[in-house]
Amino acid sequence: MHDIPNRIADVLLEVEASLRTHGKWDDCKPKANDLKSSIPFCMDTLKFEQWLQWIFLPTMKDTIEHFKPLPLQSAIFEYAEECLHKNDPSTGQLLRQLKRFDDLISIQAGVEKH
Repeated sequence: MHDIPNRIADVLLEVEASLRTHGKWDDCKPKANDLKSSIPFCMDTLKFEQWLQWIFLPTMKDTIEHFKPLPLQSAIFEYAEECLHKNDPSTGQLLRQLKRFDDLISIQAGVEKH
């Protein structure tokens, strides 16, 4: 199960590609204060897709590249389902990728307990 970080890295690349392909990638970085929200997912200052781009992806890439401990759990998929339009075909792929991320985090947490 040592390949899980590599599989997570692949999912992160897929998430980025989905955001770019479906026009949900911002060229302009949000204001610094908007990125420092204490509310989960910066839901008071950013759209969910912005949070993925500017907070989630850089944090997870840094975690993997520097061999930092992965989170013990993740529930990004649950929030993503609420935020993204379920009937928008462009979000189906993104939702599947985020579900895969959550699943891999759960698998990794289970492996680390043994």
